[in-house]
Amino acid sequence: MEVLNGMRLFVEVARTRNFRRAADALGMPNSTLSRQIAELEKAVGLRLLHRSTRKVELTEAGEVYFKRCQSIVEEALSAHEALRDVATKPGGTLRVSMPVDLATGYLAPILSDFARTYPLIDFEFDVTPRRIDLQTEPFDLAIRIGEPPAAPSMLVARPIGLLPRYLYASPGYLKGAPTLKHPDDLAYHVMCVGQGATKQPDGSRTLHRGDETVTVVTGTRFAMNSVGLARAFAKLGVGIAVLDDVLAREDVASGQLRRVLPQWCLAPVPVHAVTETRLLPARTRLFIDFLRARWEGVAGV
Repeated sequence: MEVLNGMRLFVEVARTRNFRRAADALGMPNSTLSRQIAELEKAVGLRLLHRSTRKVELTEAGEVYFKRCQSIVEEALSAHEALRDVATKPGGTLRVSMPVDLATGYLAPILSDFARTYPLIDFEFDVTPRRIDLQTEPFDLAIRIGEPPAAPSMLVARPIGLLPRYLYASPGYLKGAPTLKHPDDLAYHVMCVGQGATKQPDGSRTLHRGDETVTVVTGTRFAMNSVGLARAFAKLGVGIAVLDDVLAREDVASGQLRRVLPQWCLAPVPVHAVTETRLLPARTRLFIDFLRARWEGVAGV
């Protein structure tokens, strides 16, 4: 147990590259952590970390040791939690980062149902478009819209579902705008594009109608990382927004927005749960499975 505990402490320091953050995550004094890491280095007979007042870096031996220890520690913790879950219901704190529009528009009812199903789990939600660093920040997972991240290579992206994408504009905008009867007409319109909208590198977008596809180059005067802001601009008559039908439903019902080119749509955008490792605590695994199971009922894709 002493060896495994030393590995666990070392892995946390190596992961965060910071003694103080590691000590906070482990719930122990910084001085105690530093002393135990020094004892571990003495036991293995090699220096594992380069320490300075500004940062902590792994030595060559430390890099090798970290790669081996990380999987060992994760497997041990996973096994320990699995045994604990046999005797008790899943508990602890689940830390999730997610975009605000996705959280409020889609995930809120799913999160509420999950909380009722597992009353011993507490939650910390980081609702922001900011791309968190799962290797150095204390999150269990991040929910992200779009293609899974290509780097760093150790991240694991699990598909949750798909977000449909349609075009919406206000009656006022459409009244004064050029004719819009075919996707080619979009070249003469103002686009307000939020996070997750499908756009090719050359600025073109492909719309679908059954088996038929049309690719058109559109100008995007307003690009942003918020679907909510794109929706607000569309209601104000600024331009055409790329939205999903769930977020636009109330505005369509109230007459503030109208779906344009209603027979056409953009390709759905994937949503993923991204984690740092494949070995997950029970509460994280349950949460991802819960999202997958409930997603289709909410998104309707």
